[in-house]
Amino acid sequence: MRPPVLDPLFAPVSVVDGIGPRIAKLLGNLLPVPDAMDEPRVLGLAFHLPHSIIDRRKQPGIAFAPEGAIVTLKVRIDRHQPSPRGRSNVPYRVFAHDETGEIALVFFHAKAAWLEKSLPVGETMLVSGRVEWFNGRPNMVHPDHMVSEANAADLPLVEPVYPLTAGVTPKVLRKAVLSALERVPDLAEWDDPHLAKRQGFERFRASLVNLHAPRDEADVDLQNPFRRRLAYDELLAGQLALGMVRRKMKKSAGRVFKGDGAIADRIREAFGHDLTEAQERSLLEIGADQEKPERMLRLLQGDVGSGKTIVALLAMASVIETGAQAAMMAPTEILARQHFTSIGPLAEAAGLRIRILTGREKGKAREDTLAALSAGEIDILVGTHALFQDSVQFRDLGLAVVDEQHRFGVHQRLLLSAKGQHSDMLVMTATPIPRTLVLTAYGDMDVSKLDTKPPGRKPVHTVTVPLGRLDEVVERARNAVAAGQKIYWICPLVEENEDLKVASAEERFDALKKVINAPIGLVHGRMKGDEKDAVMRAFKQGDLRLLVATTVIEVGVDVPDATIMVIEHAERFGLAQLHQLRGRVGRGSDHSSCLLLYKEPLGEIAHARLAIMRETEDGFRIAEEDLRLRGEGEILGTRQSGAANYRLASLADHADLLEIARDDARLIIEIDPDLQSERGKALRTLLYLFERDEAIRLLRAG
Repeated sequence: MRPPVLDPLFAPVSVVDGIGPRIAKLLGNLLPVPDAMDEPRVLGLAFHLPHSIIDRRKQPGIAFAPEGAIVTLKVRIDRHQPSPRGRSNVPYRVFAHDETGEIALVFFHAKAAWLEKSLPVGETMLVSGRVEWFNGRPNMVHPDHMVSEANAADLPLVEPVYPLTAGVTPKVLRKAVLSALERVPDLAEWDDPHLAKRQGFERFRASLVNLHAPRDEADVDLQNPFRRRLAYDELLAGQLALGMVRRKMKKSAGRVFKGDGAIADRIREAFGHDLTEAQERSLLEIGADQEKPERMLRLLQGDVGSGKTIVALLAMASVIETGAQAAMMAPTEILARQHFTSIGPLAEAAGLRIRILTGREKGKAREDTLAALSAGEIDILVGTHALFQDSVQFRDLGLAVVDEQHRFGVHQRLLLSAKGQHSDMLVMTATPIPRTLVLTAYGDMDVSKLDTKPPGRKPVHTVTVPLGRLDEVVERARNAVAAGQKIYWICPLVEENEDLKVASAEERFDALKKVINAPIGLVHGRMKGDEKDAVMRAFKQGDLRLLVATTVIEVGVDVPDATIMVIEHAERFGLAQLHQLRGRVGRGSDHSSCLLLYKEPLGEIAHARLAIMRETEDGFRIAEEDLRLRGEGEILGTRQSGAANYRLASLADHADLLEIARDDARLIIEIDPDLQSERGKALRTLLYLFERDEAIRLLRAG
């Protein structure tokens, strides 16, 4: 049960003074809304931190007020100039002066009586707002604050600025935040006292209150001690929860899988190439895990084309040699079928029985596969999410391999491994993930890295080209196709969109068909699975020479003789995505190139992205840059997948705290695994506070 001390924070925001149903609903656009509720919680308001400040201490005098700056002026009110009768579109003006010059205070749709009362002629007033200069004359449109000299103390000199949403004014939001803060209890300390002293951490409540009352720019900086304290708490909750999941999985004893190597040798023989040093190293690490009586939980990270699939197949062979079965799961049908096509011949050459199961297998064929699986007549089952279904029963699942893990949440990972009696799990990703993200999303896993490419891989020549030179690119594509080359042409949208002036895949397909005299295909996410597969197959076999596509081909599609990748509107794609797309070429022995077409003018971040793509093909460096430019949620796709998504911590700015949190969490789990000590009880509150309750449920389940 959640500790009652947290109840005030878990109440809906509508309990806060001044928030009715309408504002509560609007706040849902700004703050997280829990599944079982239709409005955010009070906690969401308390954690909604200001990003900057307005400093009203600047009082330069009218003549010295910079254009566009927010200033405070002490002025004498001279005269009112109401809007002409019947012309409400002409503003009401109030003229005032100080010893440096004159200013017009401008009001649209104003009530004259209210203004005469608020700004009496002859009175000295303090007004604060943004100054704009027109034709050499200063104006202040709708001042934020107007108080008489006698009431100067009522003017807030420093105001926090919060992220807003349409329909919620800064005043309403600030009032709601302050009410929410009053409901934050003083909680028992969960941080290690030595760490708190070393880092200069205040207590949790004091840190939160201070962050909402900034006095200068340093107080809204991500590195100030109050922000670092809250970031650390959030990271510690995440690391502790992941550590507890890992402990639970490790505790449910694993099995020892030590084969005789016979099947693996036959696979290597059929493969016909030497493995890279990184592949051999990863296999040794996986082998060591398989021989321990604990469950394997390992992440195999490898850049596009680093040879993860053969490593996974050899890992499956070790398990199958002991009489167990293996499963390989991919996030899309295209990718599942591709894995089936690429490992099928090697598996069969080694005498293994391999089948595929996706949403498309229906009727008799599906029933036959399910019956063979539960009878133990299938060694390897390749599939999509369909493998999660209750009807899929293995006789003895020893190893589950999950490809492109970041497309699946932690819960799905647990679901699949639950299909076997303590089965091992190997997760593969072609999205190189920065170390900090590996810790937050995969803190419960050991990591193997394929950081070298197989021999014979040629670098991909990358160039950036403005869209104004599209005709030249089309001409180059035409010549390349005529010379027998294969080309991918990627568009960001499926069909034309009025709001975005961006060429769609359908539009580009029609345009290229008119000028290129060769068979062209089109593939996008709205097509049915078998339609997509048919087009991909035709492109792979050479029946199509140019493929126009959306990003459905981003992950895993393998056409070794495709040598040119054109990405239209490259500025609309993230770095990791551009890197994945580029990885579709350069897979054979011929020289390959990637053309990034962009629309001018380029924003700062888009410019930085394209520059990095030109400079390097190192996926790990690209991932670090992507984290710096975009933030963590985007990279892992966690906006969708339910993995770590931080509100108070920034992985790019608080990476040092993440390392400390991980070590702290490990120590806690070692010395107080059931969180029974005084600190342990406080840590339970921390887990509830950051909504990591699954970890508490694991404690209860033992």
